[in-house]
Amino acid sequence: MELETVIAYLSGKKGAEQDFPFGPEVLVFKVLGKMFALMGLEETPLRVNLKCDPHQAEILRDLYPSVLPGYHMNKKHWNTVILDNSLPEEEVLAMMDDSYDLVVAGLSRADRERLAKGESG
Repeated sequence: MELETVIAYLSGKKGAEQDFPFGPEVLVFKVLGKMFALMGLEETPLRVNLKCDPHQAEILRDLYPSVLPGYHMNKKHWNTVILDNSLPEEEVLAMMDDSYDLVVAGLSRADRERLAKGESG
């Protein structure tokens, strides 16, 4: 999976914003200020950290050697996914969707309503 594909997909999520809070080499995707994905722009192969349900995180790690506990993250709730083409693209996209959905579900009701109306900030 190419960097441009990942950026376009994650940026296309409703209310998604890009940020560089950890320096110019780490791109973070947030929704209403809450992080749902981050990636090192200069890593080869490309890796993306994604939020995950703790039970599902363990299952994915057992199924796929390219899914690891989240690097520099809470390893219970985050996975690092190595984008080395060993995973089906549909599976990676589903992990990205789940990460976004988990973060949105954790927003306050008022924030979820703002997001549904297309409001940000």
